[in-house]
Amino acid sequence: ISHELKTPISAIKMSVQLLENNQIGVLNLEQQNLVNSIKEDTVRLLKITSELLNMTQVESGSIQINLVPCNAMDILDYAINATKVVADQKQISIKINIDDRLPKVLADTEKTAWVLTNLLSNAIRYTYEKSIINIEISEENNRVKFSVTDSGQGISPQYIDKVFDRYFRVPGTRGEGTGLGLSISKEFIEVQGGKIFVKSDYGTGCSFSFILNGILS
Repeated sequence: ISHELKTPISAIKMSVQLLENNQIGVLNLEQQNLVNSIKEDTVRLLKITSELLNMTQVESGSIQINLVPCNAMDILDYAINATKVVADQKQISIKINIDDRLPKVLADTEKTAWVLTNLLSNAIRYTYEKSIINIEISEENNRVKFSVTDSGQGISPQYIDKVFDRYFRVPGTRGEGTGLGLSISKEFIEVQGGKIFVKSDYGTGCSFSFILNGILS
């Protein structure tokens, strides 16, 4: 079902892009607002179908990975580009700090990029407008650590051990979601031999990090 949903949603996304580029004609303000609304809903639906497809792999125990040496910047660029529109809408600045001498990552590029995009998307969703999100990529004992730190309300200590549980959503949080993203992220990182964790200072934000094996140059 998820595969069947993804194709028409992608087609809608392409049609919206044609409208945005004025290839069908110039839109007035009301029409532009309508197109933006359709675009946001399309992105949300694609995210949900993607999570459902990934969860199918997880539940069936058939997660397929392709570990290759890859550049951490390529993974970061994908996540930044995938979330740029939403970040701009909330006037959120994304600050990046990367170690100068970073080893390549032994990772499944597609799944790792999905995880980082999910973490960044969550940070944008739950942080406040006109605030800052920090992304840090560092080397620790020849392993590569990715961290996304927001300045939202953080996670209450009573829920911190549950955030990676399937279908769990912190009560009272803003925005919509399936409660699958972090659970899938955990599976994707651990199947690559890595680990993922969260630290939160309730009231000032939280930081999600994952660590993967690096490759000595």
